[in-house]
Amino acid sequence: MDEEECLRRYGLRPVGADLDEIRALLTEHTERERRAQGEGDTLLMKLCCVQLFHSGDLDDVLLIWDAKQAGFDAACSIDVELLLGHGLDATKAHLAADRTPSAAAALHRLRELEAAGAFEDFSVEEFSAGYDRYYAD
Repeated sequence: MDEEECLRRYGLRPVGADLDEIRALLTEHTERERRAQGEGDTLLMKLCCVQLFHSGDLDDVLLIWDAKQAGFDAACSIDVELLLGHGLDATKAHLAADRTPSAAAALHRLRELEAAGAFEDFSVEEFSAGYDRYYAD
């Protein structure tokens, strides 16, 4: 499945069992990208992250972070704001409660960016609307 087919099949705001399929698809392409740069479809990975962002499920934060860390192209393609589908404060609290190294790394990165002012004007709704426009074209 490529980005276009995924968007056609699930839309930008999938629900229910479709989210499980998106998580599996993202995991598959994350593993491929981690094995060999360019083997995973980073455009598809980005779309999956946008879809999970829209669901706002905090349990998806580390899945999105893992995808972002899979390789250089993924890191460039997947915006860090996609971790914030439930908002900055809720995401930081969720990551702080998780004692895994991955959660600590994600939280550290969010705090660095926050201190630099990167999230000063961040709004889940506005960020979401930006992706609505991006994928409408």
